Amino acid sequence: MHLADLDLNQSYTYADYYSWDFPQRVELIYGKAFIKDPVTYTVHQRMSMNLAMPIYAYLKGSKSAIYTAPFDVRLPHGPSRADIDIIHVVQPDLCVICDPNNLDERGGIGVPDIIVEILIPLNNVVELNDKFDLYEEAGVKEYWIVSPQDNTFLVNTLVNGKYVTGRPLVSGILTSSILPEFLLDLSKLFADNI
Repeated sequence: MHLADLDLNQSYTYADYYSWDFPQRVELIYGKAFIKDPVTYTVHQRMSMNLAMPIYAYLKGSKSAIYTAPFDVRLPHGPSRADIDIIHVVQPDLCVICDPNNLDERGGIGVPDIIVEILIPLNNVVELNDKFDLYEEAGVKEYWIVSPQDNTFLVNTLVNGKYVTGRPLVSGILTSSILPEFLLDLSKLFADNI
């Protein structure tokens, strides 16, 4: 199958997804295929690295790990982890997985503890709406949204099955309930953006 043959109105599963060999990245959200922007933006890459490196250093030596895109995360919709039953496959910019049982040779299989998405103009609707709902429903404990355009950092924390969204951070020190004692100076994170 070629990317041009992909019917964006049809529902797919991870079994379908795994059989595809497209040059462009694709995600499945509620079984619907979303084609990722093929362009690699410099500011996006820089922001990803500025976040990944301190988290990696913090997690080094623990059972937890950080993964960067492209890295498939399969979010089971129910108790089954069978390929045919999985209708959510995302490639977050970054994700932290604390439970090694949520990994296999093909990537993440289960709910990451933290997912980070970095906004670019073409993905804002998917990241702020579709993925917000999906990650909340799946039980992702923290969903971080970073906007290099605005130099803002938004932390959504799962409380009783719903996200509580903090105020947009533009400076100060970021902390996380998932990563005790982890501190991220947002002025350093956004310094390359100025």
